[in-house]
Amino acid sequence: MTELEKLKAGLEYCYDDEEVDALKEKAIIWCRDYNALDPLDFEGQRKMLREHLGKAGDKIWIAKTFNCDNGKNIYIGDNFTGNYNITMLDIREIYIGDNVMIGPNTMITTVNHPLTPMGRRRHLGIAKPVTIGSDVWIGGGCVILPGVTIGNNVVVAAGAVVTKDVPDNCVVGGVPARKIKDIENDVEP
Repeated sequence: MTELEKLKAGLEYCYDDEEVDALKEKAIIWCRDYNALDPLDFEGQRKMLREHLGKAGDKIWIAKTFNCDNGKNIYIGDNFTGNYNITMLDIREIYIGDNVMIGPNTMITTVNHPLTPMGRRRHLGIAKPVTIGSDVWIGGGCVILPGVTIGNNVVVAAGAVVTKDVPDNCVVGGVPARKIKDIENDVEP
């Protein structure tokens, strides 16, 4: 298998392989171009997001500075607000539902590395998709780790590090994030 095939299969792969690097290099260039757009050119921003993301729904906005590893692995629903300095390490897929807000300085990562020094010296990575439901508010300065699923109608408190799946209809916070309380879903019939 190629390193890219291993990555897509959820196996350990070499993150500085030529094919894998090519994806990141393309993303670096288009993120630079996106971040250089006039900050008030909202239509130009949406156009570029629709061209370079896997999916960009209606009424989507991502503030500068935005960074990602690929772009094509990011799938965002309708009515999305991404505040300043968001990083999405989308080596694997990041799925984001409708009506989601993400606070500034937040990182969503799909990639992890070995705990062993030899694995790190060999530049190995392993990637798992991240899924974020609808009607989610992720506060500023949060970190969402690989393989996590966040349910619908969830609030992730500022500064939280989400290491495990989060059920629907709750607030989580802390390091690592844990459930703080249930919340009402006032939009479901």
